[in-house]
Amino acid sequence: MTVALFFAPHDMETTGMHIEHGGEGPDLLLLLHGMGATGAVWSPMLAEAGARWHGRWMAPDLPGHGQSGRQASYAPGQIAASVARAVLPHLDPAGRLVVLGHSLGGVVALALATGWFGVAPHRVFGAGIKVAWSEDEVRRMDSLAAQPARKFATQEEAWDRYLKVSGLAGIAGAASCAVARGIAHETDGWQLAMDPRANGVGKPPLAELLTLARCSVHLGRGAHDAMVTIEQTRLFDPEARDLGPNGHNVMVEAPGTVWDWLASFD
Repeated sequence: MTVALFFAPHDMETTGMHIEHGGEGPDLLLLLHGMGATGAVWSPMLAEAGARWHGRWMAPDLPGHGQSGRQASYAPGQIAASVARAVLPHLDPAGRLVVLGHSLGGVVALALATGWFGVAPHRVFGAGIKVAWSEDEVRRMDSLAAQPARKFATQEEAWDRYLKVSGLAGIAGAASCAVARGIAHETDGWQLAMDPRANGVGKPPLAELLTLARCSVHLGRGAHDAMVTIEQTRLFDPEARDLGPNGHNVMVEAPGTVWDWLASFD
């Protein structure tokens, strides 16, 4: 596994994007994590990539997360624009671009499916996308976005908070590869690596994005995902996949199940 930094043009208010990548071949699998997490959350899946994916893969830390730069805006379109700018130089005209997004990353994947950002995915998958938002939930996220980063006296406290925020508590620990880059050490203590302003993504326009998609889009969720029900998901994709007895972070709990889902449309 190699790591590279790709810098956005000067008109983007960001200092760059941390991206893990590997594999070889013309096809590219782009993996987009959810809010609060980092690209490391795909580690369990990537451990099987050599046998399950015949091509290259890229797993960025989304803007404002992990070791990627921060932005002035975290609207899904702004995130999609940054991701597209980082990915564009690595597309092979002879290959396919397949995008798999989780939660917020799934919304960004749907934005990329519109073709508005200069990339043309062959197929898009969205796992665990929260599709129903109450006004109270939106206001709460806006409130979190307006608050400064919370400081923690110890590394252990910061990891405990990160695991809860990312939904990884109970399925991964601080020593797991899946939680890498989730916290940061500052001069006055520890804090989450995520820019608090990234909470202010707003209610995603899922119906509009699906209508505008220029490629096949497939949704799915774990049966125990507390963020979204299968009934809610099937309002947007009648053939949405039940990804088994797993929670929100199904790619960590059951990476083989997610690989099987992708392979079923190959």
